[in-house]
Amino acid sequence: MDKSVGIAKREEITGKLTIKDVAESLGVSESTVSRAISGKGRIGEATRKKVFDYIEKHNYMPGINSNGLISGRTHNIAWVMPGDCDTVEIPFFQHCMLGLLEVVETFSYHLIVTVSGWSDISHLEHLVNNRKVDGVVLARTNVDDLAIKFLKEKGIPFLTIGSYDDNEVIQIDHDHRSACEELTSMLLLKGYQRVGLIGGSRKLIVNLNRYQGYADALTKVGKVPNSSLIYMDVENYVAAEIAVEELLRKEVECILCMDDAICLYVLNKLHKEMIEVPRHMKVSSFYNSNLLESHIPAVSSIEFDARELGRNAGKILIDYMEGKAVETKNLLGYEIGLKESTKSN
Repeated sequence: MDKSVGIAKREEITGKLTIKDVAESLGVSESTVSRAISGKGRIGEATRKKVFDYIEKHNYMPGINSNGLISGRTHNIAWVMPGDCDTVEIPFFQHCMLGLLEVVETFSYHLIVTVSGWSDISHLEHLVNNRKVDGVVLARTNVDDLAIKFLKEKGIPFLTIGSYDDNEVIQIDHDHRSACEELTSMLLLKGYQRVGLIGGSRKLIVNLNRYQGYADALTKVGKVPNSSLIYMDVENYVAAEIAVEELLRKEVECILCMDDAICLYVLNKLHKEMIEVPRHMKVSSFYNSNLLESHIPAVSSIEFDARELGRNAGKILIDYMEGKAVETKNLLGYEIGLKESTKSN
């Protein structure tokens, strides 16, 4: 009798496929199958592929418990942090992760934390290729995102925190464009005519959305965005200082900062130059955090709830993994706080 036929019959009865079953069917040792699944120990790629092809054919995913192979899931979800984030960005991702963890644990999943860079997604590839996770949450979206392309090719359930121009990608984000348009419009209504903008990397989609909100506000009042008052790809204190110096020479009335880190650079530079806020210059930020909370005067800014973003991301991904219908594009709200840093004289 063909061993594979016997195994198939036994699988119908027990509903489980064991390491021994796979080994008998393929004519290899149980230790070979175990090494192929765990990714540990030496084993040829041809043998590893043969094991996984057999498992996939029988609709099982690799995972190991006391009974052998587990049907279906590892109950692990990957949280993929941007490997290039700096120290001032970490609190946002921490709050997001804590919100995600609340939901993941509630549904009896485990969270695996890893990193992914602009051009190096090897850690993510290892997790997915070795069947270590059931789903993935990407903490940030980039233009021409390699991680997104890889995950789509693999067909693994995933969600992005951050928008992406692809209707097939499940994504959740705060409504940055509307928020930045609203804050910019409020400042224009105060009568400020020359409003400069200092922004971060254009590789990050969140920065492109924030810029678009700024441009939308100008367009609505019949103004064309003045490229000479816009400084993008400012990613360190030196670049921010140069941008501030040039905006001062161009006699802007207000400096809009695309995030909290840039805003702190701007405020420090203005203080160094003995330029008082708001008496001599108005300053506002498109993102508030604890970096700005203790600043005097208080800074006008946009509040986004990172922890709630993480909670919603976890719920949507788990619903999707369990076969429930979910919205592809999900936008959360925001709060705008006009404070002393933009008060009229």
